[in-house]
Amino acid sequence: MEIPLESAEATTEYEGESFHFCSNDCQALFDSAPEKYVETPHPHLIETSGAIIPRLPYGRAKGEFDIDIADPTSLQEGDSVNFSKEITDDDVRKFAEATSDTNALHLNDAFAEKTRFGHRIVHGTLVSGLISAALACFPGLTIYISQNLEFQQPVDIGETLTARCKIVDELDGARYRLTTRIENDANEIVLDGTATVLIDPIPE
Repeated sequence: MEIPLESAEATTEYEGESFHFCSNDCQALFDSAPEKYVETPHPHLIETSGAIIPRLPYGRAKGEFDIDIADPTSLQEGDSVNFSKEITDDDVRKFAEATSDTNALHLNDAFAEKTRFGHRIVHGTLVSGLISAALACFPGLTIYISQNLEFQQPVDIGETLTARCKIVDELDGARYRLTTRIENDANEIVLDGTATVLIDPIPE
């Protein structure tokens, strides 16, 4: 992936050539095996359970995924992916900064204590963003078409959430309808809904 010089946070030299990175973490990953990233056309693709998915080791992004797909070359009803991640205070503050959603309910303890929740909670759209992360674990290039959501209960900062996405219908034109659900570490549903996605082949 090309990183503009003005966006580069780190630079390293390899065999007389300069390489620029979006973060020190990405540079460290490159430095651990530079020949892999120079010689492989798409080092951002990873293989898991026989499926090729376009997950990039980006900055300090964390989380674990699990896929249950019968045939990675032909998605079908019943195929599913899960993605789990702890939502930290740093996540909440970075989300507020990135989106300008600086609602005091999410950022100010004294204010949040006086609300019906009694404490700060995670932005709802930050929670729902884990569905996007899960969908990106399907083999191919997943493109969101539509999503409906129903928030069942608030999420506390520090909770570990798991997004579960399962294909329930194959539509025309490489489109699929899925159930999309997020559970907390007590296995309670915090968000429920459905999505429609288009899944293209990974570019050569």
